Parts: sequence; C-alpha cells; structure tokens
Amino acid sequence: MFTNFSLIHVQVLLGGLVWTVVLSLISFFFGGIVGFGLALAGISKSRWVAKPIADYVALIQGSPVLVVMFVIYFGLPILGIEVGSLAAAGIALVLFSSSYLGTIWRACLESVPKTQWEAADCLALSYWQRMGFVVLPQAIRIATPPTVGFMVQIVKNTSLASVIGVVDVTYVGKQVNGATFQPFTTYLVIALLYFCLCYPLSVLSRRFERVYSVNRR
Repeated sequence: MFTNFSLIHVQVLLGGLVWTVVLSLISFFFGGIVGFGLALAGISKSRWVAKPIADYVALIQGSPVLVVMFVIYFGLPILGIEVGSLAAAGIALVLFSSSYLGTIWRACLESVPKTQWEAADCLALSYWQRMGFVVLPQAIRIATPPTVGFMVQIVKNTSLASVIGVVDVTYVGKQVNGATFQPFTTYLVIALLYFCLCYPLSVLSRRFERVYSVNRR
C-alpha cells in the first residue's frame, strides 16, 4: 500500500545524503592524492614518465564513470576479484577525480611564469625546495577556484553509484518513491538536497575567482 510523502521520508533521504557526502569526500581526498602525483608526473621532461600519464588521463576522461563502475563491480569478479558496491563506486570516482584534478593542477603548475622557475634555479634550490617554496604557493592560488568548482562534479557523479547498489540519497530516493509512488515530490526533494551541497561550492569557487583576479592586478 502506498503512503503519503512525509517528514519521515525526508529524514530517510537525509540518511542517504550522509553516504553521498562520505563518498564525495573519499573521492576528492584520494583522487587529490593521486591527481597531485599525476600533475607532477605530467610536467616531467621525461617522455617515459609524461606519456603514460597522458595516456591514463585520456583513457579515464574518455570513459563514462558508470562504465568504469561496471567494469570494477561486474568485471573484476570474473577474474576472481570480489569488490563491494561502495568500494567499486569509490575506486571509479577516485579514478575519475584524479584524472581531472591532475589535469587541472598540471595546467596550474605550468601557468606559473617561467621566470619564477628560473629564479628558483638561480638560487640553487633542489627540485622539492623549488616546488615547495616557489612554484606550489603560486600554483595553489591559481588552482583553488577550479578545484572547488570541480568538487561540484564529484558530488553530482556520486548519484551514479546508486546503480550498483550504494545506498546514497539517489538509491534511497528510489526506495522512497516505491513506497510513496510520488516521484515528483521525491525527486524534487533529492534535487534540493543536491542543490544544498553543490550551490555553496559553486559560490565559493566564484568567490575565489574574484579574489584571485583582484590580487593579480
């Protein structure tokens, strides 16, 4: 028997939203770690380092996130590797976020004026000293707006995890809709919950852009 949509259903959706946030944070944190490595490797002068990284980025960015989830969740068990739904979604989203964050951060590192790199060389700084004291502080300021903006994409892509059974807000929404048979109300509430997560990030990204533009003048 169908029931009316009520506050209880909103509370259930909020419970699913917690897992959406957790999955987003996991994807951004580990994707950021891998992405930083990709960014450093991407600016390497060695073709043997930069070329495989470029191929990896092209492969991941050219593949839908959902398909990558399917390969991990349905494909790996055929090879005898069992992966849970949450782990499969997390790995796929980490691969996705690392490829884009790596690209963003590599571009930001390359946007630091060459004179800054040359000045660091003149000071006889080691590679890591040059990165830590000269290049990274400037690159971080440039990278902050697009990085915060990309977090919106991570949050929205977590909804794909519901397809393989991750109990996020989208998955819970399907259950609520099945109980209430009120898809308009159910998915409108879900859209509002995603909006509450994404809109502050978009505003923060634009704010960083304005601050950075002013500081460059």
